[in-house]
Amino acid sequence: MRLVSWNVNGLRAVMKKGFMDVFTELNADVFALQETKLQEGQIDLDLPGYTQNWSYAERKGYSGTAVFSKEEPLQVLHEVGVPELDTEGRVVICEFEKFWFVNVYTPNAQNELKRIDHRMQWDDTFRDVCSGLEQGILPDGTPGNAKPVVMCGDFNVAHQPIDLKNPRTNVGNPGFSDEERGKFTELLDAGFIDTYRTLHPNTEGAYSWWSYRFNARANNAGWRIDYFLVSKALEDRLVMAHIWPEIMGSDHCPVSIELDIDG
Repeated sequence: MRLVSWNVNGLRAVMKKGFMDVFTELNADVFALQETKLQEGQIDLDLPGYTQNWSYAERKGYSGTAVFSKEEPLQVLHEVGVPELDTEGRVVICEFEKFWFVNVYTPNAQNELKRIDHRMQWDDTFRDVCSGLEQGILPDGTPGNAKPVVMCGDFNVAHQPIDLKNPRTNVGNPGFSDEERGKFTELLDAGFIDTYRTLHPNTEGAYSWWSYRFNARANNAGWRIDYFLVSKALEDRLVMAHIWPEIMGSDHCPVSIELDIDG
């Protein structure tokens, strides 16, 4: 089973830059998008063979997530259960037969960490939601089906110095602050693995986002902030984890994993 995640930084824009070719080429069983920047009804995607599920921000042209899947989900959730965190369309949570799939677009802490308190609240809530799903508790606290969790998306943090080109000059900056990195560690410690680092523990220069400034992408001066994390119970089902820097159209590139979910 191939699962793909891509922050498209505006789906309508990337549609003009070959999105459908990429979608067809990658042929994912589940394809997750972040930062769609859409409201309901603003795009009509023809994806034969796929079920489409969208979450929208209240603010126009902002945030937004989507999941396209060959298997129709048993249920779909669009909230983490905290009203002040659920206005920006940041999650699509799908229950499939053998696992929960959580697509997330994590809030940016913003310049000078001015949104760090919101970010910390989000990280704590998101971790509780994912741990709860694994244990059979839905975000609203009601009983659900306990299953392993696959989560993906733009987590807006480079976890370790190996995950960005210039760690020394970025210490304390948004995306590489001690607070954000610490919360990501807490998420892993809650029972999840970083699939790419599990299979490629020492690979340097593996990035998923590049600034539009300073020829960053041409120079591969990037950050790895897009991830697939899975429950430890799925570690032995992990076949491949890949980053696709050659795929253009956004300031992020797609990331993917392959799971032998039926093995």
